[in-house]
Amino acid sequence: MSIEQQINELREELRQHNYNYYVLDAPTISDYEFDVKLKELQALEAKYPEYYDANSPTLRVGGQITKNFETIVHEHRMYSLDNSYSKEDLLDWETRIKKLVDGEVQYTCELKYDGASISLTYENGELIKAVTRGDGIQGDNVTNNIKTIKSVPLKLKGDYPPKFDIRGEIVLPHEGFIKMNEERIAAGEEPYANPRNTASGSLKLQDSAEVAKRPLECLLYNITGNNLGIETQFQSLEKARAWGFKVPEVSKLTNSIEEVLEFVNHWDVERHNLPYETDGVVIKVNNLQQQEELGFTSKAPRWAMAYKFKAEQVATRLNEITYQVGRTGAITPVANLVPVQLAGTVVKRASLHNADQIAKLDIREGDEVYVEKGGEIIPKIVGVNFTNRPEDSIPTVYASNCPECGAPLERKEGEAQHYCPNDNGCLPQIAGRIQHFISRKAMDIEGLGGETVTLLVKEGLIKSYADLYMLTKEEVIPLERMAEKSAENLINGIEKSKEIPFERVLFALGIRYVGETVAKKLVRHYKTIDALMAATEEDLVNVDEIGIKIAESVIEFFAVQEHQELISRLRVYGVQLEIGAEQLANQTDTLQGLTFVVSGVFHRVSRNELKKLIEDNGGKVSSSISSKTSYLVAGDKMGPSKLEKANKLGIELLTEDAFLTKIGL
Repeated sequence: MSIEQQINELREELRQHNYNYYVLDAPTISDYEFDVKLKELQALEAKYPEYYDANSPTLRVGGQITKNFETIVHEHRMYSLDNSYSKEDLLDWETRIKKLVDGEVQYTCELKYDGASISLTYENGELIKAVTRGDGIQGDNVTNNIKTIKSVPLKLKGDYPPKFDIRGEIVLPHEGFIKMNEERIAAGEEPYANPRNTASGSLKLQDSAEVAKRPLECLLYNITGNNLGIETQFQSLEKARAWGFKVPEVSKLTNSIEEVLEFVNHWDVERHNLPYETDGVVIKVNNLQQQEELGFTSKAPRWAMAYKFKAEQVATRLNEITYQVGRTGAITPVANLVPVQLAGTVVKRASLHNADQIAKLDIREGDEVYVEKGGEIIPKIVGVNFTNRPEDSIPTVYASNCPECGAPLERKEGEAQHYCPNDNGCLPQIAGRIQHFISRKAMDIEGLGGETVTLLVKEGLIKSYADLYMLTKEEVIPLERMAEKSAENLINGIEKSKEIPFERVLFALGIRYVGETVAKKLVRHYKTIDALMAATEEDLVNVDEIGIKIAESVIEFFAVQEHQELISRLRVYGVQLEIGAEQLANQTDTLQGLTFVVSGVFHRVSRNELKKLIEDNGGKVSSSISSKTSYLVAGDKMGPSKLEKANKLGIELLTEDAFLTKIGL
């Protein structure tokens, strides 16, 4: 046997033992025997480096150092999930689904594990990269760290597709978490707060050898890609198991919301016997074609719902109410509490939302309050124990002046929050607007974080986001914790942001109610900042999905002289304030004023590509057929009820070929 064959056989044998131990939980050799074989392979690889393999089992021990984690855009966006807390929520969701898809609907139920989300990319059966969820659009490349997790297969087996992404959670089992904390306490170190945060923090450790020491596991639940040859979610779980992934066995295929609730009720009790933390059940429409029909909102898939187990609640003392100022001037009251353990973390603060909420619950300083942590990341106060209220208790009088600049607060009619009107003289507002401008979904300026922005504002180096483009390396080097290299990275990051496309620049400006989705719609319609600034309220309301509230906010923003000057300065500095020529070349008004419903399976383009073609050519995509529908683009296996409704309303059908011909393809 040749040396190369010896090495390859050892690698394959170790992969199988790894799979038996960490995925199947059924080892066939002792730890000692495994270590002997691993050392034999390490010795051979060291002696014959020409047979190097980036996915060798020997690399799981780690050792690579990553100082700066590269940001990578997800090929397929990682969406959040909508939450539900009752049977009524689920029934409403089911009603919406049945209006949009044909035929019987089955549901796959899976436990919602509480860990750090990860996306793994495989090509030709080998792990190519591992990226954190990030903001769902882009995340950090943590491949070296993920390779140390034994339940992540570095090479697959079976009939896997040539390329796909698989999503899951990196979790830290209770047993391993307890052991880690025992070791930390014995070493005189602070114990970790909870498994979830520890798992998440592990992914960003610079030394992968340190990650390898942690008993992390990777539980997979979603395969994403093109032409995968999979028809249902339940089938995808079975396929993933067969390819070598650790997929929890507790998933269940159900035929009704009643069966879903049986699953929920069972695991609400049994979850306490699981080796991992779980905080709910994820329910997905099983049929992948139906999933495609349902599509996504701007934030979440319509075909999935997270049913959250009842939130944990604790009682503690409210010491003081303080007030925070946001970038829009919105004032948020915050409860400062006697620290208390809740859902695995120590809670010291909770949101009080607004003056109405404080008045409604009659919350006062000194009260014993009930704190809950449900679907929200930030805990909230849900009630007061009036029997324990001190006799000298004084009703809460909401702040009348800004806690930062002292300006009298304002509250517009019909709005819940108070606002500080001093937007150009209130430091948190100035810093907040710039922090929004540089954020990942906006200008994504590398080398510039929130703390540095606050420092730049305090030092008087910047007063607006336009000032960023006048900064020099010499000005920022004297700042605290700023070395020459980091100053250089900051200036280079600002320069590179001039390439960011117009839709993200518009979002970055911080116009109230103009989020990512609204910014895209406005840019697609107006194409330049000048056209948008010239638009009337009536013009804006006629744009697809732009309501009066958004229109008023846009008009109000551009009417301010200082905002006009900011736009002029950004233009001079070279920031993108119109659609690029390449993007513009792909857009036409061919389908202007027409509404399309897309249904079925397509062959020349994917469903998402087809929807984009409609929008790029000025048309509107709708999820359901109505009298306003202009055309139904019908693919193979289209649902009979959609066809029946289209015929009844006299809506013209277009085949895939006919549609592509219509737009000149």
